[in-house]
Amino acid sequence: MQEIEKTPKQIVQALDEYVIGQNDAKKAIAVALRNRYRRMQLSKGMQEEITPKNMLMIGPTGVGKTEIARRLAKIVSAPFVKVEATKFTEVGYVGRDVESMVRDLLDVAIEMEKDEQYKTVRSEAAREADKHLVKLLVPGVKKEQNQTNQFQNLMSAFTAMQNGQNPTATPENNEEVTDDVRDQRLSVKEQLDRGLLENREVTIEMDDPKQAVAMNNNMMGQMGIDLSETLGALTPKRKISRTVTVKEAREVFIREESEKLVNAADIYHAAIQRAENTGIIFIDEIDKIAATGQKNSGEVSREGVQRDILPIVEGSAITTKYGTINTDHVLFIASGAFSDSKPSDLIAELQGRFPIRVELDDLSTKDFVRILTEPNNALIKQYMALIGTDNIHTTFTKEAIERIAAIAYQVNHETENIGARRLHTILEKLLEDILYEGPDMEMGEITITEQYVNDKIGDIVADTDLSRYIL
Repeated sequence: MQEIEKTPKQIVQALDEYVIGQNDAKKAIAVALRNRYRRMQLSKGMQEEITPKNMLMIGPTGVGKTEIARRLAKIVSAPFVKVEATKFTEVGYVGRDVESMVRDLLDVAIEMEKDEQYKTVRSEAAREADKHLVKLLVPGVKKEQNQTNQFQNLMSAFTAMQNGQNPTATPENNEEVTDDVRDQRLSVKEQLDRGLLENREVTIEMDDPKQAVAMNNNMMGQMGIDLSETLGALTPKRKISRTVTVKEAREVFIREESEKLVNAADIYHAAIQRAENTGIIFIDEIDKIAATGQKNSGEVSREGVQRDILPIVEGSAITTKYGTINTDHVLFIASGAFSDSKPSDLIAELQGRFPIRVELDDLSTKDFVRILTEPNNALIKQYMALIGTDNIHTTFTKEAIERIAAIAYQVNHETENIGARRLHTILEKLLEDILYEGPDMEMGEITITEQYVNDKIGDIVADTDLSRYIL
């Protein structure tokens, strides 16, 4: 399990590449992350006493609350899940169980742990995968079957079903490897090693992904009860045939071989440790479950959801199909606009579990200019790349970008404030003709000027009623 070794300054610098402004929020969350690393350096007894400093981010939509949390998890390689508080309902009502957020976190941790452990056995798994490919590309000569062999094959198929294997798979002992086949396989093996067959198509049999999804999504699984082994014995794994390239087939086989080479119990244990010590759960729209003073049935239900979330945030043992996970040291980050309510409308116990409060700033025109141009995934860069696929080189003048930013700021304050998401809407409207006609255009360069921006969306902005619906 990787430790979080980045300093707060390094974390903030990494966040700056994707999120503009909001320095107070970045600093607070960087310190919270560093404190988790500091805790892991202490004695076991002291570690148990130090609880994570959960954070409540307050600010309108589109100012970077979710993006900060999501990017943070990638920077420090931590298991991360984002949940909507409105998706949960009080126990006894229809809706998601609040404990499912912890199980989702563990699922993410397991995938991260698998990826790490699979890397350690990849070379060995790749060798086995290539053996599979050689046999697929140069099959052996099928033996003639007599009555005795047919009976043996029937019994083998029955045994395979009991072991959860594919009963229709052709056993290798039904094939004869002649000298000619052996020579061909040696030749194909050499071509595989030289990468000459990567784009050749082969038909492979693989586990049916729909069956795996059904197993994971069953109600018992969501409650932490694992019926997959029992169901697997009753219903053997379904196989599906797919025609893929050799390159794709190799990855499928490597994954299958890697599963055989690692210990699943070790993965689950390490994943639980990872989730408990470095996991991050982001609870969005927590303001939507805050009571607003009037005690009607809806308010009572909201308070019930808060009370269900409370023990998880405080720290409790959650049963999952992989083992028990303790949430004492999971970092919880909650966020909400709190436009119709305020943090003090949350129940007092829940408020106390979010000691760090950060208010994110409203975005200014200058912030919009920076969002359009500075980040690694800046919107202007995205649209230039998209249009570039049609062999059209697009440039934006400085004045055009400033005008787009000014329009975004104006529309946000005259209609609903949706933060940086307004830029997506404006750019789509501004560039729709180029995106539509691009594949048929023969001109190689287009310059977006301030005049072009005004011509395309100036009239819409001037008409408040029109901009309310279009921008």
